[in-house]
Amino acid sequence: MNGNPAPPPREPRRERQRTAESARELVELLEVLWERGRHMVSSRPVSAGQLRVLYSLDREEGISLRTLGELLGSAPPSVSRMCDRLEALGFVQRLPSPVSRRQLELHLTVHGKAYLRDLRARREEALLAVIAGMSPTSREALLQGLTGFHEAVGGSGAAAAPSPARDALRDVSSA
Repeated sequence: MNGNPAPPPREPRRERQRTAESARELVELLEVLWERGRHMVSSRPVSAGQLRVLYSLDREEGISLRTLGELLGSAPPSVSRMCDRLEALGFVQRLPSPVSRRQLELHLTVHGKAYLRDLRARREEALLAVIAGMSPTSREALLQGLTGFHEAVGGSGAAAAPSPARDALRDVSSA
C-alpha cells in the first residue's frame, strides 16, 4: 500500500491559462505601483538592475562581486559597473574580505538601507490602499493564492516563514 495521497486532479489547460494571464496582469499593475514608489523615495532613483543589487545585498550581506553576478545571472563587468554607480550614490561600499586579501565584500551603507526601507514603506502603503478597497472574502482569497504561489516558487519552507507582507494582508483582512 502506498502511503502517498493521490495527486490532485489537474485543472484544464484553459483554467491554468486564465490564471497565468491574471497573474501577468497583476505583475504589470504591481510594476506600475513599484515605479511610483521608487520615484517618490529619491530624486535619483536607481535602475531596476541596481535595485536587484540592493535587494541581493540586503539578503546576502558581505558577498563578493562574483557571487553577486551569479545571483543576478550577470557578467562580472556589468555587475561591477552597477556597484560603481551604487557606490557613487552612497548606497554600497566595498570592503576588504577578512578571508582573502584579493577579494572585496559588498555591503549596503546606512543610506542604502534607508533607501530600501523607505522604498518598501512606500510600496507597502500603495498595496495597503488597494487591499483596503477589497472585500474580506477577496482579501482572504488573495492571501491564500499568494501563499500557494509563494510555496510553488520557493519550496516547502519558504512560505511558512514569517513575512511582513503576509502579516499586513492578514491584519487588513481581519479589520
